[in-house]
Amino acid sequence: MKQSRLMSLVESIANVLVGYGVAVVTQILIFPVFGLHTTLAQNLKLGAVFTVVSIARSFALRRVFEAIRFAMDKKHQL
Repeated sequence: MKQSRLMSLVESIANVLVGYGVAVVTQILIFPVFGLHTTLAQNLKLGAVFTVVSIARSFALRRVFEAIRFAMDKKHQL
């Protein structure tokens, strides 16, 4: 069964929100272990940066794998 575009959007948004939350909580818990002391505002901003980087990475990898799939499909059609 194929996922609808709406559900793909909902899944992507949920993934980003959960990832952002995990990043911020992880920073709050782990940074002090390494002697890094940050404010909540700094953790929120850093989490946002990590989230943007993660979205860009995911998009780039998705496009690479789509190009690979396209090339393989084209090769099999010959």
